[in-house]
Amino acid sequence: MTTHIQAPRIEPVEPPYAPDVEEMLRKWMPPDAGVEPLRLFRTLVVHGSLAARMRPLGAGILGHGLLEPRDRELMIDRTCARCGAEYEWGVHAAFFGQAVGLSEAELAATVTAPADDAIWSERERAVIRLADELHDNAHVSDATFGELELHFTPPQILELVVTAGWYHTISFVIGAARIAPEPWAARFPG
Repeated sequence: MTTHIQAPRIEPVEPPYAPDVEEMLRKWMPPDAGVEPLRLFRTLVVHGSLAARMRPLGAGILGHGLLEPRDRELMIDRTCARCGAEYEWGVHAAFFGQAVGLSEAELAATVTAPADDAIWSERERAVIRLADELHDNAHVSDATFGELELHFTPPQILELVVTAGWYHTISFVIGAARIAPEPWAARFPG
């Protein structure tokens, strides 16, 4: 399922960065990330005011949410996989996967396995089903919502839905701009 890498349609900015761009990229990147600013962020800053408006929601989802990090990452990975956004899936798999306790098999399953696969707990199945239903038809069945209510509070369910929406947006940017994978990021399983 690895995608063919094509030339970007929107070129990410390259160093040396203008001071305002450098400041914005510093805000987008986690402290002590140990890697150059991501191509995604360097593409978004092509439209600086849009990037500045987007950053608070993205940062809030990753750093200030109500979800357990593993649940958040399952939603992100499954959403990106369903959207074919190998770039973002690969960044999250490499940067967050092990840190939130996802095994290589579980990360691969976010791309290849159905929601009812035995690899997932009941709680995780509810997250995967939510990601799939939102992706497939922008609705949530009563059965899936009932499963979610067994494991999550209403604010957490809203956060899961907004996380899916955010990563659909990010996936759209990646697909439209043709952002090339980061050299260190994971790739979709073969």
